[in-house]
Amino acid sequence: MKFLIGFLICVTSIFADTQKLIIDASNFETNDAKGLSIFTGDVKLKMAKDKLNSDKLEIYVKPQTKGKAKKPLKYIATGNVDFEIVSNEKHYKGKGNKVIYNPDKQEYTVIGNGYLKEVTEDRELFGEKIFINQLTGSAKVSGSKKKPVRFILNIENGDK
Repeated sequence: MKFLIGFLICVTSIFADTQKLIIDASNFETNDAKGLSIFTGDVKLKMAKDKLNSDKLEIYVKPQTKGKAKKPLKYIATGNVDFEIVSNEKHYKGKGNKVIYNPDKQEYTVIGNGYLKEVTEDRELFGEKIFINQLTGSAKVSGSKKKPVRFILNIENGDK
């Protein structure tokens, strides 16, 4: 129990200067040697205005240097993943089978049955792989022959 509290304080302190990371889940396990923490069962993550829900969330951290907090390297969410991201004045909502987040590069990758709605400009994307960069606000989408990329944009008609 002491380790769990210590781990959560370390992870939270990483974001103390800029943001607070909050994770709720039914179960938690960690392996210091691998630098891996796993949350399972109705996982809910919130960080600033960003939210993510999934069945499982894995957080990979850089090994701790004496006197320094652990630094997350990668987040992997699987199972019933849905999310909401606010970046560079853009607001995204989406879902997919798997979502990977790289905090250093501030990049999200949605894999499998991906859906992304850019709320601010009312645009929707569907694809097998969706990439979002929070720093640049850019998005890239890949499809397949059986499931091509679909882009939906509401366009105003000159007639009213």
